[in-house]
Amino acid sequence: MEGPGAATAPQLSPRTVEEVFRDFKCRRAGIVKALTTDVGEFYEQCDPEKENLCLYGLPNEDWEVNLPAEEVPPELPEPALGINFARDGMKEKDWLSLVAVHSDAWLLGVAFYFGARFGFDRADRKRLFTMINDLPSVFEIVTGSVKKQAMEKSVVSNNSIHKPKSSSRGRGSEPGKYSKMLPKDEDEGLDEEDDEEHGETMCGACGESYAADEFWICCDICEKWFHGKCVKITPARAEHIKHYKCPACSNKRVRP
Repeated sequence: MEGPGAATAPQLSPRTVEEVFRDFKCRRAGIVKALTTDVGEFYEQCDPEKENLCLYGLPNEDWEVNLPAEEVPPELPEPALGINFARDGMKEKDWLSLVAVHSDAWLLGVAFYFGARFGFDRADRKRLFTMINDLPSVFEIVTGSVKKQAMEKSVVSNNSIHKPKSSSRGRGSEPGKYSKMLPKDEDEGLDEEDDEEHGETMCGACGESYAADEFWICCDICEKWFHGKCVKITPARAEHIKHYKCPACSNKRVRP
């Protein structure tokens, strides 16, 4: 890296609503990754003994913790400064939630910075906001508040037996833990019913909606659902997992 925050400067600035939204989604995905699947590494990098640090979401769906850009004014709006200083003074869950809130504000700031820079009119700004608003916020993903009721419907109770409707997507041998895809002929006629039940369930890692053709797994601790690909769990591997703990729950620390 050439300097603090250099990786956040885009090589080619997005100029259309679709390009700005794509940039937003990629940066958002990187931040969500830092605060969920990579939370252990993120925690370690936010050393309170270091100088003011920021969390950057990158256009390649990755993230970095770094010092703010030195140039004034910066190429892009800067994230919240000094997130590392609060790390040990708060419960980890509260600290991550605080970082998530500031990250949501930063992501919006970057998106509408591009909009202002390239002359988006009222209709373009409204369309951009609508596209962004259709996604759950980083805060909602990190705190698990994304359509919580829908997720609770999917997980009826701890290791309880699902009724036929709840098992329409072929839950595994341990109810409520993971779902697998069914052959098309067994699955016909259930799409409408299943969409009502699972359509609003969001992946705890990437924040994307439930999709019928994807493998999902549920954490037995926080009861959040995840795409298998997001947490690197395959259907074959899930068959041998008795109690699944997501990366965030596996990395939880006991606070003094």
